[in-house]
Amino acid sequence: DGHSQLSAYERKRLKNITENAKFFAALKLHESAARLQQIATGRQSHVTKRAKPKKAEDETVRRRSMRLQRVAPPGIPMLEMPAQPEAEEYPRVPAGPLPMVPEDQMENSKLTEDVLTTWMRISEVLLAKVTNVLMISSRYQDSLNSMALSEENVKKVVRYRVCSMAIHPSESIVFVAAGDKSGQIGLWNVDCKSEGAARVFIPHNYQVSCMHFSPFNPAHLLSLSNDTLRCGDVTRAVFDEICRSGEENFSSFDFLDGNASTAVVGHWDGDVTVVDRRTPGTSSELSADIGFKRTRTVHVHPVNKQYFIAAGSVDVCIYDVRYLKSKGNKPVSSLKGHTKSVASAYFSPVTGNRVVTVCADDKLRHNNNTGCWLTRFRAIWDPKQEDCFVVGSMARPRQIEVFQDTGKLLHSFCNLDYLGSVCSINVVHPSRNILVGGNSCGRLHVF
Repeated sequence: DGHSQLSAYERKRLKNITENAKFFAALKLHESAARLQQIATGRQSHVTKRAKPKKAEDETVRRRSMRLQRVAPPGIPMLEMPAQPEAEEYPRVPAGPLPMVPEDQMENSKLTEDVLTTWMRISEVLLAKVTNVLMISSRYQDSLNSMALSEENVKKVVRYRVCSMAIHPSESIVFVAAGDKSGQIGLWNVDCKSEGAARVFIPHNYQVSCMHFSPFNPAHLLSLSNDTLRCGDVTRAVFDEICRSGEENFSSFDFLDGNASTAVVGHWDGDVTVVDRRTPGTSSELSADIGFKRTRTVHVHPVNKQYFIAAGSVDVCIYDVRYLKSKGNKPVSSLKGHTKSVASAYFSPVTGNRVVTVCADDKLRHNNNTGCWLTRFRAIWDPKQEDCFVVGSMARPRQIEVFQDTGKLLHSFCNLDYLGSVCSINVVHPSRNILVGGNSCGRLHVF
């Protein structure tokens, strides 16, 4: 009654916000989290900790060269080496559903609620599927030139090296998820400039190698680690367990349908599996040997979703999921020419008529030799542009590069003040001119 001066739209918006707040309060997230935590800890009677290496106190001191000690000879500058985290003990994540409780447990619970409320609110909006939004070359170039990086849009979101990222498709708020090498997932509301803009959760034991917001319900964030595929459901404040591997083999996944109910999962040992979220239990529906020694990425065709492309070792092949069997699978098509290890392969976003791969053979005269301290590059298509892709770079000054499918370099995102590291993992917003790059220290850069 006290808002008669507002327009009809503003009154409706205020009413929605009020109802959402009541709904969120009714969920009693922290009470549910406490119950789930009690269940989880009850299932695991003791906490397994990573063992510290024993100190060899009586071991004879051996001479080590300056090269092994990473000490530069006099007068020669050291090459840039990312800081490596010290080994530390931390509790293992149990199997089964996990409460959506941040790393610091119940501290700053209000800040955590703010982040989760934002995620829930922007997920309630009916998101129209981004279709053919191709721009002519000059307009696309102008949009790239207009994107910039500021100090407030650089933030350390996870503790260790970024291994995967996902960006929420909301057109109102920039909301990013990042997974690191230790199993942490950080959620960052880029538009929020307060202390609680980013919160960290630990739903995995190993590196989070692949993440996607569900295209059907963006209140769900699916994340994959070596041993498990989980779905973070903000409406219930729980990380559900969808599939578990006893061999710690999972490498990547992608949805096989628009409802995100089925997925194809790649394995480090070369196999692929098909998972159906609608069936009970945490086992896959089908395991198939596709003849690979290693499968690093899998990606489903954007139009004909029975096809998926797998990449690993020197192999890049397309398969038809309808004809997968346990052994003896033949590819529909093989993309030859790679002479060294392939890091990724993805279909173009609109038609799927193109495939971009990243290989250690440095094609496009592009330096892909990241070494062992950096996450390997993955070239990703701009969802808004059928023939342009984004990839990290080893060039100095540090930058993120945009290429056309012809090999032409269209643009280099760089900033001498706020980007001084290699961004191996990048993600592009499906409808807005937003690019996020993640580095080896857990820091995200938003252009």
